[in-house]
Amino acid sequence: MVVVFVLVALLVVTGVVAANWYLWRRLFRDTTRGPGPVRRAGAVLIAGGWLLAVGALVAERAGAPFWLQRTLAWPGFLWLALALYLLLATLATEPLRPVLRRLLPARPPEPAPDPDGPLPVAQASARETRTADEAPSAHEPPSAAEPPSAAEPVLGRVPLPAVETQSGSGRLAVDEAKTAVAGPAEPEAPPGPGRPVPSAEAAPPSPRDLPSRRLFVSRVVAGGAAAVALGTAGHGTYGVLRGPRVKRVTVPLAKLPRAAHGFRIAVVSDVHLGPVLGRGFAQKVVDTVNATQPDLIAVVGDLVDGSVKDLGPAAAPLAGLRARHGAYFVTGNHEYFSGAEQWVEEVRRLGLHPLENARTEMPAFDLAGVNDVRGESEGQGPDFERALGDRDTARACVLLAHQPVQIHEAVRHGVDLQLSGHTHGGQLWPGSLLAAAANPTVAGLERYGDTQLYVSRGAGAWGPPTRVGAPSDITVVQLASKQA
Repeated sequence: MVVVFVLVALLVVTGVVAANWYLWRRLFRDTTRGPGPVRRAGAVLIAGGWLLAVGALVAERAGAPFWLQRTLAWPGFLWLALALYLLLATLATEPLRPVLRRLLPARPPEPAPDPDGPLPVAQASARETRTADEAPSAHEPPSAAEPPSAAEPVLGRVPLPAVETQSGSGRLAVDEAKTAVAGPAEPEAPPGPGRPVPSAEAAPPSPRDLPSRRLFVSRVVAGGAAAVALGTAGHGTYGVLRGPRVKRVTVPLAKLPRAAHGFRIAVVSDVHLGPVLGRGFAQKVVDTVNATQPDLIAVVGDLVDGSVKDLGPAAAPLAGLRARHGAYFVTGNHEYFSGAEQWVEEVRRLGLHPLENARTEMPAFDLAGVNDVRGESEGQGPDFERALGDRDTARACVLLAHQPVQIHEAVRHGVDLQLSGHTHGGQLWPGSLLAAAANPTVAGLERYGDTQLYVSRGAGAWGPPTRVGAPSDITVVQLASKQA
């Protein structure tokens, strides 16, 4: 068993490392010409993000000082969401790369130098040097093979002082005939230290300075993927921080008496108060629930991610929950990470009624609750027999159970409706695929034999305060009597 666990852990670590190397390559290496500060900054960003994320998870589970949890939680958990969508967006753009490279024109080749046109500065300097070395001295007589042109009358030869070239390797000779001609035009100044060198910035960019087609495509695709990932994570985070929306579902129950037709239960699950979602978020949940004016409130687990000492003030607004028949609470798996017994006492102090493998009778149906499966590790697991064993089966029964997997026991005990949470609806797409593999129902209402199961997506979020494809909700379940 230990060997299997180690192998799985190694596979996971290898996959994470490979995925992050791929991200660094596509976003930073392929978009730069060579090693430099951009590549180093990309490596620091990716590695630092994961260090913060791991630190946030460890700090929360280890019960580190709450200030440290809050310091690490925001950047660390947000990095998890951003890294996921950076990876998905980058993978999705892979088919675009060869298409864009085919559609875009290739970089034009660098033109050959024009022998009659201006030369680059370096070549001009070299030519000037050669001219100076090969030209006759001003003190030497002109060659007989080169008599003065008839169009240029010789008025007199004025020797010019030799001008040293920029390279300092020779003397520049100037055509003596042209210097002797009088005319309105000023003679061209010889190149040298006093002559300004043409600015390189004024020249048009060389094709060699332009990015290659592959580099250009890499930059465009990487920028698009980063924009999509940032937009997706940002919108999903805004959706959580804004607060849950109300969802309404009507559930007909065969055994519900006519007098209870239209009875409304506000289902609140997975609030996850912690280092990210605090007192302000709890107040939003309370205000949203109270605005629905429910007959009963059902808090079905995962209320907190931390101890009563750290999160007691954050949970204080729950004392403001109002319903005609009260508010009830069952534990979720995260309560057992945080001290379930202390939280049961705290919610009782806040005015909620814990149902620990217990049942209470409403005027028209039985309301039961069982502990979460996680409680088995502490000897406080679910006990369906204790909660449901001696009830009147002629009455309708509504069961509060955090995890949807508890539906099978509910069916065996003749429950009419089970209300659950736990899945978050997947929270971050494509997490819904993983949630579907581990739960009979991810979200919504489904029937199992004579028992119906409703699973809420939850009001908050665990880890990243972000939801994509699974908006948070508080569900008002309205019971309907088939006799009405």
